Amino acid sequence: MAAEEVVAGTTATFRRVYETLKAELLRDSAFDFNEDAVRWLDAQMLDYNVLGGKLNRGLAVIESYKLLKAGSEPSEDEVFLACILGWGIEWLQAYFLVLDDVMDNSQTRRGKPCWYRLPKVGLIAINDGLILRSQISRIFKRYFYGKTYYVDLLDLFNEVEFKTTSGELLDQIITNEGKKDLSKYTTDNYRRIVEYKTAYYSFYLPVACALLLSGWNLDDYVQTTHILVEMGVYFQIQDDYLDCFGDPEVMGKIGTDIEDYKCSWLFVQALSRVNEKQKGILFENYGKSDPASVEKVKALYKELNLEMAFSQYERETYEKLTSDIEAQPNEAVQAVLNSFLHKIYRRRK
Repeated sequence: MAAEEVVAGTTATFRRVYETLKAELLRDSAFDFNEDAVRWLDAQMLDYNVLGGKLNRGLAVIESYKLLKAGSEPSEDEVFLACILGWGIEWLQAYFLVLDDVMDNSQTRRGKPCWYRLPKVGLIAINDGLILRSQISRIFKRYFYGKTYYVDLLDLFNEVEFKTTSGELLDQIITNEGKKDLSKYTTDNYRRIVEYKTAYYSFYLPVACALLLSGWNLDDYVQTTHILVEMGVYFQIQDDYLDCFGDPEVMGKIGTDIEDYKCSWLFVQALSRVNEKQKGILFENYGKSDPASVEKVKALYKELNLEMAFSQYERETYEKLTSDIEAQPNEAVQAVLNSFLHKIYRRRK
């Protein structure tokens, strides 16, 4: 079977599990949902927010679990449980995004108006976000209660949620301060935001779920965690680079980090390289939406050779990650890590 067919089959299986989980949540005996509440959740809120993304994080649980099986084909029941864990991450992602959009006053998400922007929704979206988070616990209780790793699984999601929301706090505070004083956008602050806001739930969490499902102890894979977090940082730096220098036709969107005052890797790198004249140009034009200001910032990035700086960073990071992966004693874990690295290395969208 071709690799494309395998991926398509896995995605189809994954999507079918979503329908099962949704149907069970709507029949949850812990709350007597009336018809209006069921209609809100079923026909509107869940599909609008949980679906619509690329599902990469959820699918990564299944792929990682299969690699950890090291050649032994998992049973249907095992794949089903891996799918549930994957959807747990997608539910968590939906929860983060619904609330993040409200905080950022965002307009669109995944090519559609943000959930809170719909006239019928508004700030009900805050409660919807909390419902999405609470549903993860309901799902896990149904399928994992009594498993040896049940407590570890809940602790894992709680810990990753804590790290991610703390990263969001840093991002909100530093961005607000940056709008008044761009010197707040330091390398240390950037690294801290990216590590906690993105890396843990996007890279570490899928693998950690697969490790728990395989019956492995997360405490034995501390170095694996470090590698995955570094991949997450690398991934975000790629995003920042592509926002400015990527091809909009390939990416499917036009970057707006400059206009949005983002604490971006490019800005942080520029700030560490500029002379006083260049710093004046950067501070005068960053965060403005008019095309002339945006072009001045991009021109300065090119003048500072940030494209070359990124290429050097990417090459050195790839070499370091490859070396660290090869040092892992477990070949199945190596396979999982290499799978992640090969997906993101030199990506262009």
